[in-house]
Amino acid sequence: MRFTVAPSGFKESLDAPAVAAAIARGIRRVVPGAVVDEVPLVDGGEGSAKGLAAARGGQVVPVTVTGPVGTPVESHIALLGEHTAALDMAAAAGLRLVPGTHRDPGLTTTYGVGELITAALDHGARTILIGCGDSGTCDGGAGALEALGARILDADAQPIGRRGGYALRSAAKLDTSAMDPRLARTEIVAAVNPHNLLTSVAAVFGPQKGATPPQVDALSDGMDRWAGVLAGHCGLDLRTLPGSGASGGLGAGLAGALGAALTPRFDVLLDHTGLDARLAEADLVITAEGAIDHQTPHGKIPAEVAVRAKRHGKPVIALAGTIGDGARHTYDIGIDAYAGILPAPVALAEAIDHAAELLTDATERTLRLILLGAAMRPAPCRE
Repeated sequence: MRFTVAPSGFKESLDAPAVAAAIARGIRRVVPGAVVDEVPLVDGGEGSAKGLAAARGGQVVPVTVTGPVGTPVESHIALLGEHTAALDMAAAAGLRLVPGTHRDPGLTTTYGVGELITAALDHGARTILIGCGDSGTCDGGAGALEALGARILDADAQPIGRRGGYALRSAAKLDTSAMDPRLARTEIVAAVNPHNLLTSVAAVFGPQKGATPPQVDALSDGMDRWAGVLAGHCGLDLRTLPGSGASGGLGAGLAGALGAALTPRFDVLLDHTGLDARLAEADLVITAEGAIDHQTPHGKIPAEVAVRAKRHGKPVIALAGTIGDGARHTYDIGIDAYAGILPAPVALAEAIDHAAELLTDATERTLRLILLGAAMRPAPCRE
C-alpha cells in the first residue's frame, strides 16, 4: 500500500514535518511494509519560508527583529535563488510570539515584518514572497510600513505615535515619501487566504488572538479608518479585496502601500512540493490540522488536499486535534472521513505536550478500523 501524508502543522504544538512523521509512525505500526510519502505542507503561516527553502534548496538566514509586543525576537528569511527571498510574517509577528498576558491584538505590531523585508532587500532580493498566516496582530500592516520608512499621520498631520490596531482610529493620511527606494523596483507577492477580507478580519479572528467583544469593536473601527486611509493613498477600496484581511489586515497594507500582489496561498506554495503528482500515486491520502470545523472548507490545507486528491479519485482521511461545529461540511469538499486524535478529554497543555504520540496512536486506530472494514466485506454471491 502507498500512502501520501500531506498535513498542516498544529499551531503552537507541532510543525508540519513533525505531524507528517507522527502519522507515518502510526501507519507503519499497522502496515509495516507500506510506502509512506511524507509531504508536509505550509499555508503561509509559521514554517513556510523554511519549507520553501527545503523544497528549493534555498538558504535560511537568521535575522533579529522587533517582535509583536515590541521586544526583540530571533527570526529568519529564506533565500531561494534568482534574487528571490521568502519570509513568514508569523516569524516576526506570529501569535506564538505574543505572551499569554499580552494577547490584545489592538496593541501588537507587524513592525518586525517590515524589518524582515528590509533584510531581504539587503540580501539582493528583487522578488519577495511573504507568507501570511498565524498572526498575532491586527494592525493592517501599518507597523510593517513604518519599519520601511512610511509615516502614518493624524488629522493634524502629526504621526499617530503609537503602534497597533487601536491607534489606527486616529489615522488620516499615509506618507510613503521616505520609504526604502528599493521597494519601487521590487516585486512583492503575499501568499494569502483569499477568503479573509479586511471588512471582517477583526470580528472573525480578533477573538482567536485574545480580543474581547469591546476590543473587537475598537479594532473594527480601526480597520475601517485604515481602509479609508489606504484608499486615499492608492485610489482603491481594499475592504473586500480577496486576501485583504490576511494576517490582521497585513494584506491590505502591503497591497495599498507597496502594490503587492495578493495571491491565493496554495497557488504560490503547494506547487513547489509536487503535491498533485504525489497524490496521484497514493492508495490512501491522510491529511491533518489542529482543528476540523466550519472554517476548514474555506482555504484550509485539509480542504485543498481533499480537492486535489479527488481529481485523481483518491480517498482522503483527515485527523485533527479537535472536531468543531460544521465539520460535516468537509464531506462536501472531498474528505471521506475525519477523526479526532484525543481518546479522552485532556487539558490543552497536556494535549500540546503529547501531540505527536496522540497523532501516532490515532493513525493506528483509524487504519485498524479501515482494515477491519475491508476484511468484513461480504463475499460475492454464488449461483
